[in-house]
This record gives sequence, structure tokens and C-alpha cells, in this order.
Amino acid sequence: MKNTKSDSKLPDEIARLDKLAKQFPDSIGLHMRLVNALDSLGNYNSALVELNTLIKKDSSNFGLWFKKAQLSEQLKDTSEAIKSYSKAANIYASPDAMLALANLFAETKNTKALDLCKKVSDLRLGRSYQSHCDFIAGIFFARTGNSTKAIQLFTNCISNNYTYMEAYMEIGFIYYDKKQFAEALKIFETAITVKNNYPDGYYWIGKTHEANKNSTAAIENYEKALSLDPQLIEAEQAISRLKNANAH
Repeated sequence: MKNTKSDSKLPDEIARLDKLAKQFPDSIGLHMRLVNALDSLGNYNSALVELNTLIKKDSSNFGLWFKKAQLSEQLKDTSEAIKSYSKAANIYASPDAMLALANLFAETKNTKALDLCKKVSDLRLGRSYQSHCDFIAGIFFARTGNSTKAIQLFTNCISNNYTYMEAYMEIGFIYYDKKQFAEALKIFETAITVKNNYPDGYYWIGKTHEANKNSTAAIENYEKALSLDPQLIEAEQAISRLKNANAH
């Protein structure tokens, strides 16, 4: 939970930074502190307004475009995020910018995702980056319906980073969507063995048990997920739904 005291001071801090930024309009560092403060408050639109002002003055700054892309992602503006990551990567082809862009291309079923993953993979930056490349390529194949290739890539990802929870979950989703509940359950249970405080793992174990008409096990896992993440409304709703069904 956030510290209430520090939260209450945050708007004052932003007001102070805003005043300083107006006094020193040429200080990129000061303006970026304001952008980051607005970002931390979840005020993404105001942060973007500030960032766009900076970009007008310095349109060849990699960091500004990269930050704009991240804020656009927070606002679920995928097309703007793709444009901004592309600008950033054209200025400086950093592996992080290329992978962030590849991830959005993968989710939108664009084959450019695979080209970018290959570029980063060819840099041979080590197992961590390779795991990201395999995961993103796996996302592309999962979203375009090639589940066999997707599972292979997610498995490669895990072999380079066994704590890559999203890769376990994506494999589990594939089996779940195919109604191969025994296989899905194995994957989700493996995920919580690797990370036993992972709420999404317990939630999806609950969903799989519910699909198998095992409401007792489903409720137990939904409750575990909710205890780990009280914001997981879907788990709370599932518990209520199953308990009401059992009561009738």
C-alpha cells in the first residue's frame, strides 16, 4: 500500500516543480523531473503535454521519445506508442527500444515484431535479452494462432530465465483456450512453484478448476489469489459467484 503521508505531499511537490520549470524553461532535467512526478501520480495526460513541449525544442532526443512511448502505453494509445518507440529507435537503436516496439507489434499481429526480435537476438547480449526475444516472438505466434510455435518459443524463454512468469502464463492460456485443462493446470501449478506468491498463478488455477466443475478447489485458489492481491476484483467476483451457486 502507498504511504498516505508521501501521497498527500505529492501534489505540492508537483506544483513546486511546475513553478520551477516555468522559471527555467531551458532546463530539460527540471522538466523531466516534473514529467516523472506526474507519471508517478498517474497523471499521464499532463505528463504528455509537458513532454511534447520538450520534444518541440529537442526532437532528436532519444529519451524524450522513449518516455513519450511509455506514457502512451499507459494511456492504452498503442498507435501513438508505436510511433514514439519507432522515433526513439530511429534516433538510437537501443535493444530496449527495439524490444518495446517489437512487443507492441507482436500484440497487434505485425510481422515486424519478428524482425526486431531477430535484430536484438543477433546482438548476442546474453540470456536475459534472449529470453525477451523468445517471449515476444512467442506472443506474435500465439496471437496469430500458431500455438505450437508459440509454446516452443515460450519454453525457450523459460530455459533462459526460469522465473519469467509471463511465459508460463501464456503457455497455460494456450492450453486453457484449447480446453486442455489438465495441461493448463500443470503449467499454472509450475508457475506458483517457481513463485509461490504470484496471484495470477493462483487465479488461473482457480479458473481451471472452475472450468473442470471443481468449485471447492476453485474457491480455495481464488481466495489465495485475492489474499495476495486484494485489487484482483475478478477473483472476488468468482468467489461470490461460486459461493452463491453452491448455496442454491
